[in-house]
Amino acid sequence: MSTPAVACRTACGACCTAPSISSPIPPQRDEQGRVVSAGLPQGKPAGQPCVHLDEALRCRIFTQVDRPAVCAGLQPSQEMCGDTTAQAMLFLQRLEQATAP
Repeated sequence: MSTPAVACRTACGACCTAPSISSPIPPQRDEQGRVVSAGLPQGKPAGQPCVHLDEALRCRIFTQVDRPAVCAGLQPSQEMCGDTTAQAMLFLQRLEQATAP
């Protein structure tokens, strides 16, 4: 029996804020491939919101193939997301600490 899929919670953004990203975060590009906002070539530290979160806390580069592998691999789950943004932040902060070098 498979675990049912969990949808991203509206206005959460925890998975784009809590973890560090050590790989480059690419710039945002429009449909013609033009850069519309800069990326972060050095990644981002834990606790800093990604530059690509929009006003609704959704990822602006979600469909870009060059987004970081950690972003593409992170899938919502009840364990990770909990019932609130605060629960998701706490889970992801603990995961960040547990996996720190």
